[in-house]
Amino acid sequence: MKIASFFSGAGGLDLGFTNAGFKLAFANDNWEGCWETFEKNHKISINKKSITKIKADEVPDVVGFVGGPPCQSWSLAGAMRGINDPRGRVFYDYVRLIKEKKPLFFLAENVAGLLSSRHYTEFMKIVNAFKQIGYNVSFKLLDANDYGVPQERKRVIVVGYHEKFGKKFEFPKPLEAKSMLKDAIGDLPEPIPASQKNKSNGKLEIYNHEYMNGGFSTIYMSRNRVRGWDEPSFTIQAGGRHAPCHPKAPKMRHVQKDKMEFIKSKENLYRRLSVRECARIQTFPDDFVFYYSNVADGYKMIGNAVPVKLAEALAMQIMKDLLELKQQGKIKEWSANLAKIQEEKIILP
Repeated sequence: MKIASFFSGAGGLDLGFTNAGFKLAFANDNWEGCWETFEKNHKISINKKSITKIKADEVPDVVGFVGGPPCQSWSLAGAMRGINDPRGRVFYDYVRLIKEKKPLFFLAENVAGLLSSRHYTEFMKIVNAFKQIGYNVSFKLLDANDYGVPQERKRVIVVGYHEKFGKKFEFPKPLEAKSMLKDAIGDLPEPIPASQKNKSNGKLEIYNHEYMNGGFSTIYMSRNRVRGWDEPSFTIQAGGRHAPCHPKAPKMRHVQKDKMEFIKSKENLYRRLSVRECARIQTFPDDFVFYYSNVADGYKMIGNAVPVKLAEALAMQIMKDLLELKQQGKIKEWSANLAKIQEEKIILP
């Protein structure tokens, strides 16, 4: 079953879906920094246009669309401009292409800020836009740690099934066992610091096992950045300067409101997680290589990705549902009637 990927980045979502048995037929991202990584790992050329410029006839016929539209506009940690930011509006280009191509399903991933009081009304407009073009929509705030990912990472997942099926997606149940930092990175040796000006050291014995140099900002030092070996990691962010510290270091000491400090005499233990350690925490396999000149781009690709194991859990549930629908003859019936489905009108903001 073929899928199309949008806002693909390094392709954590894509890898989860291909692990579950889907085949990647189309991928798109307009950020140059991810192109080499995506193409060399997924063995497929990436469409390099902005989604705003993509026409429906450029996308092959597929059973599903998957993507994580840019999240900065909706993030609680950012400016929260939402739909007023051009990056927030691309959600509607995703709707536009789904409307025109009519895949059997779609999935969208974004930050928890979508459900904040500031953005909830706009988010429901997006949900209703998907409903208006003929999809039964389910959405839920998930924590990746419930699905085999060794970090606390809360994200909104939206899944739509074409209404002709008369079925809604039901989210997979959380796993009982939780993965921790020791499980993810406990066997890795000490990495090396990035080269001068935080450039890559090139090919390493363990791919991408290097970490960003430089001081720690007052924002970074405003709260504890260390999780222990028997805890899940903090959320892996897209900025290397905000990567969590390695669990070998002791927890930071509280000085006053919004001010922490490293434990004196232990300062040498405080370093940022390496690019590979962050990749492991995002559940990328070790043979998935990230290509970059600036180490910051490695952190960006990994932090922007959907954790592979979370994507795989969602994909396996979708695959199970599609196979059941196929056995019931509903997918065959849907395909035969595709040309007869009446175009619904939708006004995009």
